[in-house]
Amino acid sequence: MSLNFRFAIISDLHIALPQTIWNHPNRFHLVEVSIPALEIILDRLSNCELDFLLLPGDLTQHGEPANHAWLAERLAQLPYPTYVIPGNHDVPSVQANDTAIGLADFPHYYRSFGYDNPQQLYYTCPLLAGVRLIGLNSNQFDEQGKQQGYLDDEQLQWLQDVLATHSDELILVMVHHNVVEHLPGQSRHSLGRRYMLDNAPALQQILRSANAQLVFTGHLHVQDIACSQGVYDITTGSLVSYPHPYRVLELRTDEFGQRSLHIASGRVESVPGWETLQETSRNFMGDRSQPFMLQLLMQSPLKLSQAEAETLAPSLRYFWADLANGDAMFKFPEFPAAARRYFERFSAIDANGRSHRIDNTATLPLQ
Repeated sequence: MSLNFRFAIISDLHIALPQTIWNHPNRFHLVEVSIPALEIILDRLSNCELDFLLLPGDLTQHGEPANHAWLAERLAQLPYPTYVIPGNHDVPSVQANDTAIGLADFPHYYRSFGYDNPQQLYYTCPLLAGVRLIGLNSNQFDEQGKQQGYLDDEQLQWLQDVLATHSDELILVMVHHNVVEHLPGQSRHSLGRRYMLDNAPALQQILRSANAQLVFTGHLHVQDIACSQGVYDITTGSLVSYPHPYRVLELRTDEFGQRSLHIASGRVESVPGWETLQETSRNFMGDRSQPFMLQLLMQSPLKLSQAEAETLAPSLRYFWADLANGDAMFKFPEFPAAARRYFERFSAIDANGRSHRIDNTATLPLQ
């Protein structure tokens, strides 16, 4: 089947109505710009002739009912279908409390955006003839109520059944937690592991067996495209974090029947009251980076002393911001050899060490 369609992704919106905004001294999110930034993107997308829009989780600041209700109402006004899944911020606890909805409440807010069965936290639906979306729920809770990121066995079995039933369709999968590593050693490092799906290898194997190549994630707040044995994980940075990105994607089929996915990324440069948003946001992130960089330097594999870490940390002030921007190339010639090699591995390079800048603009060949 010759497929040609266009869609967009906006991730980790963290929508916060003014009366719901709360501050934390270490937050990296400029939730103050969430609504005006979303409006700017939606205005731009109105000229793109989209077939649909994907929102891969963290729709709200912290699961506030008012923010979920506002977003559902706003999405209902769009001229194209929109599909959502929950992120960890959307359902911070199993049961509802004074400030946030409970896990089971989420589908009821988004019945028009994928959840035609509000009793189930994952779903599948046709997008176009021959194209199917699978929206997964990666939010689980242990017996103590601690939130975790993985897919339960029942959901994995359901996924295999859906893939077997629709083996003749092009499958798009949306899940909040990362399925493929976007950072070197992400699944083995305490700071990176929390953004990964705990049972990512199991999901990867299921997708490979079904030749389902396209996975769209969020959570990490980084522009990055990663691939593992034919499975692409396209993660999109956050609407409320530098560089305030979004993506427009187009699947094309050429005259020989070869399919490819063309990806372009945009940025919100400013919103009213934040005319220098890009610069302000990058500095906002840099100003709060020191504790994170110290942890990265002092934990495995570098295990530097606090004194050594404090010497290097100022040079890493914009490291995470540049990583979040995508396609970064890092050089730290003044660092000790082990630290230099470690941080330069985060550059946009391929397995052979050559420049491989595909995080923002790319054409991905599909089987």
